[in-house]
Amino acid sequence: MGNKTTLIENYLDEILPNVGCELVYHKDYEFLLAVMLSAQTTDKAVNKATEQLFNKYQSLEELASASPNDLYPYISQLGMYKVKANNIIGIAKGLIERFNKSVPDNKEDLMSLPGVGNKTAEVTIIELYHYPEFPVDTHVARISKRLGLAKEKDDVSDIERKLRKAFIKEHWIKLHHQFIHFGRVQCRAKNPLCENCKLIGICREKL
Repeated sequence: MGNKTTLIENYLDEILPNVGCELVYHKDYEFLLAVMLSAQTTDKAVNKATEQLFNKYQSLEELASASPNDLYPYISQLGMYKVKANNIIGIAKGLIERFNKSVPDNKEDLMSLPGVGNKTAEVTIIELYHYPEFPVDTHVARISKRLGLAKEKDDVSDIERKLRKAFIKEHWIKLHHQFIHFGRVQCRAKNPLCENCKLIGICREKL
């Protein structure tokens, strides 16, 4: 595994040396909400929605006192927007009532908030607190399987466990972002850009 992981890291450092999260936010709670909203949709769509949403509702108190119907016009272009509207209100209330208006820095507390699962919690911790985590989204899962870091039958928990074991902890955050961008731009689900990819030799698909 050592030679493989070195090859992967070197190539990603070569083509994606300085990548990070593309969600736009100005307050910590805005980032948490943006990550929750990003489920089954693109960061670009979320940024468009949150720009208008956070311009209208500029505090946790305003979000907590809103009704779901109030929020629908701002997020209706996002998948599962009715559920997400309820989650926005629930998260705002939870942060006010239980966490002194601060975003928690641990997964247990974050996952006690509505709509916040393991991936959302880990992405939030990475961005806001820079704690090492290796969240697995669809891009990370696909690339891990294609490059033989995980098996086809592995679920998200299996993949995350194997990635944590394969790479040193100090590199997890950087690699998480690199895997996502690599999956979006080059190693796409459909029509991946395999030509000139230096990882083709270890790719299980070789499309």
